[in-house]
Amino acid sequence: MNSGSIQVAFCRGVHVIRLRGDVRLNLSSAFENYLDEILSAGKFDNVVIDLSYAEGVDSTTLGQMAKISIVCREKFGITPTIASPNPGITRILMSMGFDQVFHIMDEPFEDEAEFCEWVAESLDEDTAREQVISAHRVLMNLNDKNKDAFRELVDSLESDGN
Repeated sequence: MNSGSIQVAFCRGVHVIRLRGDVRLNLSSAFENYLDEILSAGKFDNVVIDLSYAEGVDSTTLGQMAKISIVCREKFGITPTIASPNPGITRILMSMGFDQVFHIMDEPFEDEAEFCEWVAESLDEDTAREQVISAHRVLMNLNDKNKDAFRELVDSLESDGN
């Protein structure tokens, strides 16, 4: 698998977040910073998460993706879209309940946007742990199956931090 990267673009009122390669915890600070920036500005019509070039997405990234939808729906009345042409990744999204909080298309995302790489800052251990806990709490709140799946991990990480 290719190491992951996050590319971003803003085109005709839509924030496009393209995840490439294998997107894991090491990119969580870049993803979190971008989300905070776009969601606090609030000047957009929609958000598209493009997984057309993703080979893998870990659960921390999935939690951050879910956070986008929750904030967009609550603050702006927008349901974001995920482009996921990879059946394996789409299966994961569906099993996590993403179809309840996103529009999911199984075609690649076609665009003319100009993307730039969003670079991750290095994280200290405590910040990384907090981002993982936060992302997994969001996933847990999507449905009971996720709550059961991630409860032990969150409890363990919280006890390690104390």
